[in-house]
Amino acid sequence: MKSEDFWLNAWYQGRWWLWLLWPLSLLFRALAGWRRQRQQALAKPFSAPVIVVGNITLGGTGKTPVIIALCQYLRDKGLNPGIVSRGYGGSASEYPWLVTAETPPGVSGDEPLLIARETGCPVMVGPDRVGSVEKLITEHGCNVLLSDDGLQHYRLSRQWEICVLDAARGLGNGKCLPAGPLRETPSRLQQVDCVLINGASVELGADAQIQEVDAHAMQLQPRYWRRVVDGESRSLHPQPWGSVDTVDAVTGIGNPERFFQTLTGMGVKVRGMAFPDHHPFVSQDLAFALNKPLLMTAKDAVKCQPFAAQDWWYLVVSAELPKAFYQRLDQLLQRHGLLRSSS
Repeated sequence: MKSEDFWLNAWYQGRWWLWLLWPLSLLFRALAGWRRQRQQALAKPFSAPVIVVGNITLGGTGKTPVIIALCQYLRDKGLNPGIVSRGYGGSASEYPWLVTAETPPGVSGDEPLLIARETGCPVMVGPDRVGSVEKLITEHGCNVLLSDDGLQHYRLSRQWEICVLDAARGLGNGKCLPAGPLRETPSRLQQVDCVLINGASVELGADAQIQEVDAHAMQLQPRYWRRVVDGESRSLHPQPWGSVDTVDAVTGIGNPERFFQTLTGMGVKVRGMAFPDHHPFVSQDLAFALNKPLLMTAKDAVKCQPFAAQDWWYLVVSAELPKAFYQRLDQLLQRHGLLRSSS
């Protein structure tokens, strides 16, 4: 078992020995609180509103589909959104770096490249999100900014905070690092503007600390298949790989089981192979599937396209967000003069 998997399993399954790390968690909480106060004092507002989409847990929660859905919604409203990201896994020669659909994933990181390709919006990566926001405003005329992650990047002034949680995992054992998966204490959920529960329907989970906040259910809805090598789209049914009984599926995301369960729920029998989050795929990793169908996520596909075989496919999903969420977003846009009131 990989080290990352070991810790995630321990945190979300509540292993008893994690209590031995409780003193370190207390120290982490204290340092996180001090850092938050220090950075917030340095934060300066921008000429355009900033919306942060992040989480307080380690492990994938579905932030990227939310970012893409928000970009599409804002563009439909006639706005010019821009996205900032840390660019994890990338190594640009300088920062901030503008990501386009042609940027190599090794330069941009996988998630920023996926967002740029799916939205057509300007995406800026770099460790200094403040500098990235300023460049998007001054050089690209963006009038609303989205931060992909960065909930704990407090030097970045923001007008709206969205925290995305996974319905199945919740808050794990409720402890901060290293005794648990939390970057901040559960009380942080009381301070954000909106909580989205990925995978929830009517019931928003049994975690009492989640029940206490104003949360909205969201779903990742499968839309269609795309061929990795050329982007050709196919409908979900019939399955484009034919009558193969069991299909290989790989992924390098923060919560691989969610992807495998999605495929199973679609009636696809899979042999799942999970790689670490943001894994830099090379052809040798997937050599076993060169003559067989292979399924993956869109985030994996941007890295596998250069060496993909003809029968490799990725699943296109979209974040379905409730009407009440968009009503609150419209109110934010109205307050900043970006949208007229319907009243």
